[in-house]
Formats: sequence, C-alpha cells, structure tokens
Amino acid sequence: MSSPMDDVTVIEVTSYVAAPSAGAILADLGANVIRIEPLAGDPWRNQGRRPKLDDPMKGFDFQFTVSNRGKRSVAVDLTTEAGAALVQGLVAKAQVFMCNLLVHRQERFGLDPASLHAINPTLVHATLTGYGTTGPEAWRPGYDVTAFFARSGLTDASREGVEGVAPLPRPAQGDHTTGLAFFGAIMAALRHAERSGEGQVVETSLYEAAVWTQACDFSITAMDGAPVNPRPREQAVIATNNRFRCGDGKWLVITMPNPSSWPKLCQVLGKDEWADDERFIDLRSRFRNMAEIVAGIDEVLATRSRDEWGEIFDAERIIWGPVMGLDEVASDAQAEALGLFPEIEGTEVGTIRSVRAPMRIHDTDVGPRGPAPDLGEHTAEVLAEFGLDEDLDRLSSEGIVGLG
Repeated sequence: MSSPMDDVTVIEVTSYVAAPSAGAILADLGANVIRIEPLAGDPWRNQGRRPKLDDPMKGFDFQFTVSNRGKRSVAVDLTTEAGAALVQGLVAKAQVFMCNLLVHRQERFGLDPASLHAINPTLVHATLTGYGTTGPEAWRPGYDVTAFFARSGLTDASREGVEGVAPLPRPAQGDHTTGLAFFGAIMAALRHAERSGEGQVVETSLYEAAVWTQACDFSITAMDGAPVNPRPREQAVIATNNRFRCGDGKWLVITMPNPSSWPKLCQVLGKDEWADDERFIDLRSRFRNMAEIVAGIDEVLATRSRDEWGEIFDAERIIWGPVMGLDEVASDAQAEALGLFPEIEGTEVGTIRSVRAPMRIHDTDVGPRGPAPDLGEHTAEVLAEFGLDEDLDRLSSEGIVGLG
C-alpha cells in the first residue's frame, strides 16, 4: 500500500507532547520525521507512569513512544552557533519545520520564519505554543493543564456544581487534541506550498484549540458575557440527557436531547405513568422536578446491571453509552474492530501495543512505522544523509552533537 507522505521530510524541534503528537501522525503517514533533541534529551523522556508489568517492560517508556514512534532522533545543542547551523542545514532540505519554541527562542537560534524562509523559501514553518505568538501573553510557557484546561475555561466548566472542586485532567488530553489541529494546519499549508511554490507559516496553541473544543458554549458566552453554569445531574436541563448508576455500581449516559423522547424513555423503564404525571408533563415541569426524576431513574436502573440495561436500550433504540474504565476500553471489541491499539515491533522489550491516530485512509498504509528513537540514535546517520557530517568527530567531542 502507498504512504501519502513518504516524500516529505519534517524537521521537528519540540518537547513534551502536543507538537510531537502531530509529528507522530506525520510519521504514521510515511513522512521522514527527524526529531531534534537537546543533548540531555526531551524532558518528557521517562516521565510517564510505570505500568504494572513484570520486568523488563515495567521500565519501558510507553508514553514517550506514543508521540514519537517512527521518528529519528538527532541530538544537538541548539545553544551553540554550530548546533543551530546544523539544524538550519537540515531545514534547507526539508518541506516542514515544526517546533514549540517561543518566539524569542526561535529568533535566538535562527529558527524563526524569516530566517528559515531565507534558507528555504518553500518551507512550511509550523509553531505550536501555549498561548499563541502574539498578544500580551505570547511569552508565557504553558502545559495543557494550564493553557488548554484551566485558562480556557474548560476546567471551570467541568466542575460538579458551581462550588465543586476543579477537576484535574488526565495526562496530555489537551496536548493530543491540539496536536490534531496542528497536524491539520500543516497538511493545509503543505497543499498551499505545493500549489503555489510559496512557503507558509502555521500557528496554533493549546489555548486556541481549547476554546474551539468549547465552541458551542462560547458561541453564547461570547455574546452575553455570562459564565457557564456547571450543573450537577439533579439540575440537568433535559431529563433524557443525563448519567445514571446501575445495579452493579457502573454508570451509563443517556443522550436523547429532543424533549419529545421523554415518553419513550418512560415506557422503556416500565414507568409509563411518568409521561402523564403533572410533575413531569412538560420540559419546564421536568426541569423544576429534576431531582425527583434522577432519583426515580436511579431506582429503576438499580434493578439491573449496566450491560443488561444496555441490551434493553439497544433493543428499544435508546441512545446511550457505558461509562467505561480505561481498562475496559483497552479490551473493547469495538476498539479491536477499529484497530485502535496497533502493535509496534522492534522495541527494546519486544512488541508493544500503542494507540492509533483517529483516522483511517482506505488502501493507504497508515500506522506506526516503528518505535520511538533512543536519544541521538540517528545523529550520525541523518547528518551523513544531509551531507553535514564532515566534522562529526569534532562536533561530538566539543559537545555540539550527541551520537546516542
């Protein structure tokens, strides 16, 4: 099968997760992604939670592998003039340069758009930051917890009630979401460069991506200026759009946002009388008495397990979803059918399972091309390919490059 990006070379000067995750997708599509790392390595290396596995797997860096599979690693000290020149030499023969450097650091290393377009006029220069490259906080570093979740309003909107504790997100959710936006922008810019012969500058940020994920809320808040009112389930607006606990202690979510679905749900729950009850007769009445509705549905659902109710709801065309644990999803038949957890061969601990990017292209080879590289594993190989290895021994002895 073909690989749609196998004629594209990407130079990636990134760290942590958001920008590297976009590079991983490009590598999955066949691009030659060359990861530039400092001599000490990306700080994200070896930061992930250790899985509950026996040796030797318990020491393997699974989280770093997800966002760096299929790439090649070149270790360079960008703070040196010679190191920055080496990276510029790589960029001269690439189609894409991607980074998560703040603007002043791009300029310091000669990796800003103006400098690199002077070297390579058709280059796609792509930057991912916490808060954007313009504005009063363009200088501010950001992680997804701070820029994507907290600053964007998403954490506040996810509270359980107005006074609820602000939830802490799971690792890198905002990073991978922003990485998808970054990937899409890079692909559009490549299309522009191919058609026009002109380079392009691409930018996105954790903050911007997070606002986009909340576009439905912001479409209103941006007009009326009012905050979102986080609601516990006893204060839900629509009775058929809520979450409930079943008899086995597991939860499910029912989502039938059309208020006319209420009689159907009553019938399936064996509570036809609720449809004609004056307390629940219309949308306004149900809203006023939502605590009673939630208590009543909880009581009914407590008579069966989540899976038993699922079979009933499926048969009656009730739109629902199980609240599944990550361990359940990892062994889910639907996930298996979609190939969500492909295998990567050739790691130091043998074959491992990873996570597929959320896209498929028919008759095209899309997926992990290999493990994440060791730090500096490909320094000599890449510099030789680009004709930049004449002084390799000196560069290594002077601490400008690392050879793995």
